[in-house]
Amino acid sequence: MTHVFHRNPRSKLPVAVAGEGMALIDHEGKRYIDASGGAAVSCLGHGHPRVVEAIKAQVGQLAYAHTSFFTTEPAEKLAAMLAEAAPGSLNHVYFLSGGSEAVEAALKLARQYHVETGQPQRRYFIARRQSYHGNTLGALAIGGNAWRREMFMPLLIEAHHVSPCYAYRERHDGESDAQYVQRLADELEQKILSLGADAVAAFVAETVVGATAGAVPPVAGYFRKMRAVCDKYGVLLILDEVMSGMGRTGYLFACEEDGIVPDIVAIAKGLGAGYQAIGAMICSDRIYEAVVQGSGFFQHGHTYIGHATACAAAIAVQETIRDENLLANVRDRGEQLRAGLREVFAQHANVGDIRGRGLFVGVELVADRASKAPLDPALRTHARVKAEAMKRGLLVYPMGGTIDGRNGDHILLAPPFIATQQDIADIVGRLAEAVSAAVA
Repeated sequence: MTHVFHRNPRSKLPVAVAGEGMALIDHEGKRYIDASGGAAVSCLGHGHPRVVEAIKAQVGQLAYAHTSFFTTEPAEKLAAMLAEAAPGSLNHVYFLSGGSEAVEAALKLARQYHVETGQPQRRYFIARRQSYHGNTLGALAIGGNAWRREMFMPLLIEAHHVSPCYAYRERHDGESDAQYVQRLADELEQKILSLGADAVAAFVAETVVGATAGAVPPVAGYFRKMRAVCDKYGVLLILDEVMSGMGRTGYLFACEEDGIVPDIVAIAKGLGAGYQAIGAMICSDRIYEAVVQGSGFFQHGHTYIGHATACAAAIAVQETIRDENLLANVRDRGEQLRAGLREVFAQHANVGDIRGRGLFVGVELVADRASKAPLDPALRTHARVKAEAMKRGLLVYPMGGTIDGRNGDHILLAPPFIATQQDIADIVGRLAEAVSAAVA
């Protein structure tokens, strides 16, 4: 009998007892290739000696000091590293304990920025359908994951949603990239105008959509257009890179590939690679100075922000990514992964789309490839794929409700940045077997 309140109390889970590189090992000695890094977290795999030693050293010196009394050397060093690496004037780092907290902090800072600059009427947030920004109430409110939101709707703040940039499903026949992007930009502009041109605080978007829709990348030029609409009406642009950031797409910040700079960006999973719980919100000089020159106080905080041991772990993770040139490996192995999946599923009637950037890859399953008709949700095909993959010693991150919260199934893959050519080949082979078994 367990006294742990598990996510799904009816399910009996194997016990993970060890991790070595790409593998997790359970209590029976079975090894699993961690092809999803949990939820795109374990970007350096498991048991990396450099990170382990950094944690040990920091705990031995100073595990924790509350940020209302002290700053710490690891927090200062990590913030400087991130400010140097971030694009544009994203120079001010606020540490949290995870992605949901980072998004909550971003929402609060956006609101406070407008109050500090004499625009207290700006209170609305616009996000996108089929998005996910976290499970705390503010993050859940702006998110577009219908299933996660439904039970808690009476508790959620008012938020508004526009269409995602989901070309496989929502681009019209014959519509060019430019036309599709313009249509989405027009939709955002109309939403802003309908709410009041001076009433919207921020537009929030995942740079590459993660768990809800399965590694959906934006069409070329999309974020440039959305940035222009936001600037036209004084709306802040908040990018959620909790999943897609910190190297997952082959760039430290995913928005670098899109050639734009947000006002605020949220990061988490790949920042500490799962070795410690850490996230961060990074804001521009303009927003930071509005607070400093205004009230002088960000009205927010948590007990474990700027945790010294978490920051030390993240420093070791980020130095390892830099020193081992792992971003190049992410790009190379990502190309290999997508090419391998396209080859092995080329004739598979139930694989409709393979997409993503770097080692952030989605496979969308369908009942019919030509019509893109989804599988019957009652079949819970995504769950069957997960079970079949685990039988074969493979961990993937599937989900249902890809299209609208009810219909659609996809598989999310996010292998560690240390993956070799052979690791990728093994992932492709085992996943092909699992999908065939699940949809047979």
